[in-house]
Amino acid sequence: MNELKNILEKAAKQSNLEEKLLFLNNYINDKIVFSTSFGFEDQVISHAILSQKLDKIETFTLDTGRVFQETYNTWNKTELKYLSRIKPFYPPTEELEKFVEKNGINPFYDSIELRKQCCYIRKVIPLNRALKEASVWITGLRAEQSNNRHDMHEIEFDEERQLFKFNPLIDFTTKDCFDYLKKNRVPYNPLHDKGFISIGCAPCTRAINEGEDFRAGRWWWEDQSKKECGLHSK
Repeated sequence: MNELKNILEKAAKQSNLEEKLLFLNNYINDKIVFSTSFGFEDQVISHAILSQKLDKIETFTLDTGRVFQETYNTWNKTELKYLSRIKPFYPPTEELEKFVEKNGINPFYDSIELRKQCCYIRKVIPLNRALKEASVWITGLRAEQSNNRHDMHEIEFDEERQLFKFNPLIDFTTKDCFDYLKKNRVPYNPLHDKGFISIGCAPCTRAINEGEDFRAGRWWWEDQSKKECGLHSK
């Protein structure tokens, strides 16, 4: 565990994103995974991984079955650009069928409890499958994304899942990310140009207004203080 942390700390000291991920790829023998939802942050990391062909880093996505068509299109364009396949993980069919049969197709509007149950089935269960036996989880988390993430660090330890989270974009601004995408001609979700900043499932995501919090468009009908789906504790 200490050896792995030392490697991560050395990776964090590399001069840019590409070198950080290359360092992980070259020096970590344990399982490394990167989770993408095809948002602009994740597209930055995807480019750094896939353009360098860092084959020791497994790139995966969680297909909840409720994402925007624009997200699927971005997924397809990404695979075509880098001639790579991104591994999908899906919700457990039986549990999802029982949940919808009991509660209806859009129960998340009725209560926070039902919304969290839906997120758990569609996101958390498949995520836990994807992270099985992984020692390092690369994420696109940024401190700027919400007040809950301001105190996050580039290297964190997920106690629940017993693995390290590596957040190489933690200090990136939105402008940094879009400058990177433009410079490297990386495809991104066109919903970002329509005011959608944090993009999740279609029924639970809206565009935000100027001055609103980055995550105000997620589960906008709920209390604004802390809105997460269970993938990250912050």
